[in-house]
This record gives sequence, structure tokens and C-alpha cells, in this order.
Amino acid sequence: MRLLPLLISTFVVFMLIPLYSIGQMQHVPLDSTQGLKISKTAPKPEIHLSFPNINKIPYYRDTKKLSTIQKLEKRKQYDQVLPLLESYVTSFGIQNFYKDTYLLWRLGQLFERTGRKEEAKELYRLVLKHHRTDARGVYSYYDSLEQNSKNYYVPLDYYYELVEYRKSVATFKPPKGVYLNMGNTINSPFEDYGPTINSENEVFIYTSKRNLQGLNGRANEDLYFSKQNNGYWEEAQSFGKPINSIYNEGSACLSRDGQTLYFARCESPDGYGNCDLYVAKMQPDGKWGDIKNLGPEVNSNAWDSQPTLSLNEDTLYFASDRLGGFGLSDIYYTYKTKNGSWASAQNLGPTINTRESEVSPFYHPKYQVLYFSSRGQLYNFGDFDIYKTYYVQGHWQEPRNIGPLVNGRGSEYYFTIDAGSKNLYYARSEANDIQNLDLYSFPLPMEAHPLAVTKVHGVLTDSITNKPLSGIVSIIDLDNGIEVSSKYLRPDGSFEFELIDNSRYLLLIQGPDFFTIEREISLRDDTSIQLMTTLIDYSIPMVFENIVFDQNQSDIKEEMKPILDEVALFLIDHPTFRLEIAGHTDSAGDKDFNLVLSQDRADAIKRYIMQRVSMADNRIDAIGYGSSKPIKEEKTAEDRKVNRRVEFRLIKPEKPERGF
Repeated sequence: MRLLPLLISTFVVFMLIPLYSIGQMQHVPLDSTQGLKISKTAPKPEIHLSFPNINKIPYYRDTKKLSTIQKLEKRKQYDQVLPLLESYVTSFGIQNFYKDTYLLWRLGQLFERTGRKEEAKELYRLVLKHHRTDARGVYSYYDSLEQNSKNYYVPLDYYYELVEYRKSVATFKPPKGVYLNMGNTINSPFEDYGPTINSENEVFIYTSKRNLQGLNGRANEDLYFSKQNNGYWEEAQSFGKPINSIYNEGSACLSRDGQTLYFARCESPDGYGNCDLYVAKMQPDGKWGDIKNLGPEVNSNAWDSQPTLSLNEDTLYFASDRLGGFGLSDIYYTYKTKNGSWASAQNLGPTINTRESEVSPFYHPKYQVLYFSSRGQLYNFGDFDIYKTYYVQGHWQEPRNIGPLVNGRGSEYYFTIDAGSKNLYYARSEANDIQNLDLYSFPLPMEAHPLAVTKVHGVLTDSITNKPLSGIVSIIDLDNGIEVSSKYLRPDGSFEFELIDNSRYLLLIQGPDFFTIEREISLRDDTSIQLMTTLIDYSIPMVFENIVFDQNQSDIKEEMKPILDEVALFLIDHPTFRLEIAGHTDSAGDKDFNLVLSQDRADAIKRYIMQRVSMADNRIDAIGYGSSKPIKEEKTAEDRKVNRRVEFRLIKPEKPERGF
């Protein structure tokens, strides 16, 4: 069985046609709603166009309507063009998406002109997903609209540098771990992939090419399983006959009761195409049997594989590279009819599928969330990335990349999650090497969690100018220990995270020009936060009102500690910066005593910071000046108070820090 369908694409120049020059147009249906359930844990519904002709007609064309639209455009009667063009576009069939993509673009322009920006952006996304061209001009235009709403993830290696810097900070809870190879009880020197796990998290099933006794001398793909014993996976075992055969078997999914197994078998004499979907039943003697091909309503004369069951087990999703789809391979689904048979397979629609390849769907065993792997969505970190999508009010929501903690520079496929949403399992390869597949497992990050749908939105601005600031935003999960990738502030100073409701989080915002902002959030529904801070002026030393010592004393007082903690945290967050502490006294008393006292005070502050956080001694200079550098002539007690001070000067590195 081929791991993936043939991955080829073509590129030509994408031309932005002026709004007045309309040519062919068409109409598109979304997927049928039969067999699809609305998720109770889904985010708020997005604005979507419906394309009811998907799965009904391959191509829509009405020359008379196109001519009318074109005439109205030439007269610039756009108020009349818009409803006609919207009706035409929503009549699209699948072929229209790549043959008449410019009509999507045109309708998006009209939506944008009339203030319907969310609908415009949806259409621009469809253009980018389906136009079989080099669409750099469209990407540039779309990015300009999305720059203050998209995610700017911190690169993964820098993210873990941030984690290391902050491990000594008491309020910070380091992440649980990074992805881990599942080891040689599961993996072999050959490709291992296609994981699934039963509803009790006790049996792990996957595909392997370790059997070298295949048909025509090729490596044979077979199904293997491992049982969990005291938290560890036992040595994997082959399913054996009759599931495994001289043909290729793999990509299985199991019913909740463990009695029904769906899987793919390739090059079998009873198959309809290259690979077909099959079902097997557990027999009374505990062995698998009654193996049946799902038939021509589900299978095609092409490649059909990678099945996954819906929550109610009445819908089966799978990948196929059959003709008539949007791209090189698409996600399809079939549902059980009233007589218990499977209905004709249908395409999942233009929001999920693209001109490229969508493969390895996975439906969460507890929550109604669909995950899949794609290289045709808008924001990929590598080749194939894993996405999640929710079905809300009759529409699949825009797929969300589950972030850099899962998706790397290589390819990620065959994603699966245990029923408790604690751990994920998936196959990954190094960049440009799909032959190097191993199975990995690690704690589920926040971006991949099915319940992470509650939004926290915020904006950080300068308290003086009200201008947006740049920096890095981190979220620490205080209740669940789920890792959340850090993000850069957007150009307008905003940020947004999707988190789990009814949980506590620590919000951290770090930047080179302000002290770190910390705020604890007890999340209850969508939350908006307006934050303001004062910029650090590196040209002058800082003097804090609370840093005042008792007379002739150098002991650190409790009221000093919050300010000193902020300084310490800043140095941790910015490991290339240095600090100079200057102690000063007034002119009263003995000069030599004052010099020693000022040095003692500067040293006391340095000791406190060094004890608070671990850092190299040479990053902090502590100097006592005594009364040698007054800033006011001492005529009054208030003048003497001003001169009794500690000055802090943060020294920037010559080169800017990474990431800011």
C-alpha cells in the first residue's frame, strides 16, 4: 500500500484580473450534512458560503448569467453585480474551484468593498487553496489583511531557549516534554506509521514495512499491535492471518467495543482500485474474520485508505486520490444509511481539501473534532502539517495548524490522540525524507487539544504614546500542565490564544523595551485584555521610589522585593543584557562611611538578584559612589532624600536580541 498518493503539482503565473473583466464563472456546493454531527465543544461559528452542488455536479456554467454579470461590471453597477455573482459562485462544482478561481477572487473584492470583510477573507483563502498557480501576489494581498489576526509563532528552538531562561522563576512551570520516539518495542529499522489506539488506551495498532516477504519481492505492509502494561508498551506483534496477507494491509481504525476493524488492503484480487477499504469482525473464538470489501459505493478505481470513524460510528472518513477531487488527494466520507449499508462516498469540501494533498484523517474518540495532514493549507511549517477542524452549524471551520510543537520542518502524518486527550501519537520524517518514518508520542500541546476553543485576546500598547509594542507572549497552564507555544505580538500589538475554558493561566509578555508583564487569568468564556506599560529609557538610569534603605542600613526590605524581582526577571528574559547598580548617599556624615555604605547597598541588591535567579556574576556591576555624585544641591531634607538613591542602568547588547 502506498504511504501517500502521488504528490505532484504544477505552477503557472497567477494574474490578478481587474474587477471589470469577468469571464467564465461557476458554482460550488459544500459537503452533504448527512452523517455529520455538530460539535458541542466547537468554537463560535465562522462566516461561510455554502456550496450545495459539491458532490452533485462536477462543473457549473451558465453563459447567460455570466454575460449579464459582465455587462453590469462594464457599467460599474457593482451593487447589482454582487448578488448575481454570489449566486453564481455558490453554484460551483468541484472543477470550478480550479478552473474559475478568479471568480472567487472577484466576489471577495466585492465583499471587501461593501464591508463584508470576513466573507472576503474566506474567499481569498479559497483562492489561495485552489488556484493551481504561483499565487504570490494573492498571498501578499491576503497577508496584508491577515497580519493583525494570524499567529506569529516563535521558532521552536528559540521557544525552548526561553523555557531554559525561566526555569528558575518560581511562577513558571516548565513544559512536560518534547516529542519522543516510541522506541524499538514499537519502531523498527523500516517505516512504521499509521497509529490508532483503542478507546481504553490499552491497545496500540499501527502499520509497518518490517515484513520483507511481500508480493513480487517487495516489503510487505502489515498491521501490528502492542498492549500497554503498567504504563509501557509491550513488544509489538503482527495481527497475523487473515488480516495480514501476501498483499499490503495498514491504516486501521477500531470500533469502541473492539469488535470491528476497518483497514486498507492493496493490490488484492477482490479490490476495485490500487487500495481499498475493508472491514473485519471479531469472531466468537477471539480471532478476526468475516473480512469484506466496503464495495464500490465507498471504494474507487484509485487509492482509498486511512479510515477513521466518527464519534457515533455512523460516518467513516478516509483519504483518496480518485479523479474528480480538488487536488492530488482529498478527504472523503461515507455514512451509514437506514438499512445499515454505506452510502456513496462524498468529498468533504473546499475548506478542508485543496489543490495539493490532504491525507490521514483522524476523528477524535470523545470530541467531534477532525484532524488531518495537509500540505495545501495556508500556513505550513514544513511539507505536510497536521491541522484540526470543527464542524459547526453545517460547515467545516477553517482548519487550524496545531502549531510548531507538533509540526516541524519535515512531514507529519497519521496523527492520533488517546481518549483522554493526554497524549498524541503520530508518524514523522525528517525534512525531504518520507522514507524515514518512525512513531512518536508526547503530551498533547494546547494548540492540538480539542477543548482549546475559548479565546483570550489582548493588546499591549505604550502608556505614553498609545502605540503598539513588540515582544513575545507566553501562556503558562497552571491547572493542566499543557504546553502552549509562544507567539510574537502582531504588528498592531495584539495577541490571541485559544485555551481550555474554566482553567487558570499565567500570561507573560516579554520585550526588550519594557519590564516583563505577568498576569494570572482564571478563564471563563472568551476574554479580552487591554494592557499598557511604560518603556525603558536606556539613555538615563532608573530610580525606583520603593528602593529606599533604612538610615545607615543595607538590608533588603520587603517592599523592595517586587521591584527587584522585576529587574531579575528582565535579566532572565534577556540573557544578553547587563545591569549596572549604582549606590549613592547624601553628604551628611563621614565620606568614607558613606562610600562603604553605598557599596554595601549596591552589593546587597546584586546578591538578592543573584539569589533570585541564576546568572553569571559578570552580568551585574555593583558600584558605590557615596556622596560623590549628588543630583541636587542639599539645601533641604527633601534634597538630601533625592540624593540618597540607588540607580539601575540596563545596558543593551550591541546587536539586538534574537526574535525582537
